[in-house]
Amino acid sequence: MHSLRSACAVAMLIGCGDGSGSDPDSGSDPDASGPAGFGAITGMCGVLDEAVWTGDLARWFGGELTFADRYDDPADRGRLTPGGLEIILDGNAGGSSLYSEVFAYEWLARCEQATLLKTETEVVYDIDGKKADLLVQLDGRKVGVSVVRAVTFPFGQPYTAVAATTIITRKLDDLALATTQVSAADLWTEQLVAALAYDAQHAQVLMDAWTALDAQVRRATILVVAVTSGDDLFIYTDQ
Repeated sequence: MHSLRSACAVAMLIGCGDGSGSDPDSGSDPDASGPAGFGAITGMCGVLDEAVWTGDLARWFGGELTFADRYDDPADRGRLTPGGLEIILDGNAGGSSLYSEVFAYEWLARCEQATLLKTETEVVYDIDGKKADLLVQLDGRKVGVSVVRAVTFPFGQPYTAVAATTIITRKLDDLALATTQVSAADLWTEQLVAALAYDAQHAQVLMDAWTALDAQVRRATILVVAVTSGDDLFIYTDQ
């Protein structure tokens, strides 16, 4: 299913962007795959290191998450990481984005060895308002994660720069506000936007929009984009 959508996805997203589309100086294998789990990961793994966190470039990283079968809950819970299972069990703070949050985490856990610290409903805030979707430990850092789906309805319509810029700016603004309202115990030191993209065109538009943002808007945030393919519509319908 959807094989044409992602035929060139890995080739296009195989590395890290610094605003010019060049490969990172990370020494990572561009053909790396994450460990086995629900869905097959291809692309760059193990790229989030000290140089990335402390750099000031418009960095993004990409790859592909392919589903041979759709996720069936609760039957497939045993194929998730422990953190992914906890996200499923805890649920989120509302909306129709639970599966995208689960599999954005699965990508980070399997590809970047992230560990879940708290789910969306567990993070404590001094003021009730905007929230991070996940709190993870990644490369020894406490990272607030916002999850976004790059998709156009009806399915198959091209993604636009306006739509990409609007949603990514909103996610960055929400993370910035959440940072000012989170409790001292849960305050993250870094932040990351994890995007699941309907196809390679959606991913490219999203990354182009990200690169075009002013550095003050990005606030040193890192973008990770996984193009989904195969039996993946559950990600975008949450069903």
